[in-house]
Amino acid sequence: MRDGFVPVARASELSPGAMKWVALDRERVLIANVGGVFYGLLDSCGHRQAPLSKGTLDGHIIECPLHFAQFDVRTGKPLSGPVAADVPTYEVQVDGDTVYARRPPPRCEGRAQEKG
Repeated sequence: MRDGFVPVARASELSPGAMKWVALDRERVLIANVGGVFYGLLDSCGHRQAPLSKGTLDGHIIECPLHFAQFDVRTGKPLSGPVAADVPTYEVQVDGDTVYARRPPPRCEGRAQEKG
């Protein structure tokens, strides 16, 4: 491991336009190769938890096989379909032929309280 990144696949296993699911932190994570750039997101549609890895990948858009919801693999944001929530994404790095992934650190969403 390096900085929390875990090896999950070989880059040579995923030609451009290909995707596969891998296990990471007891979760199914979808790894997609879009034009030589690798992306990672939870392998689960937020509508009925269908595995996105069974869907189709067209450029940066992945389509759920169950109700055809579409998501951007770069951000996990829904583009269409019966979903409103983002699909969680994972950070991905490639070193040589090894694809590494990690869950992004949690964001601090609250504001510091002003002292008065």
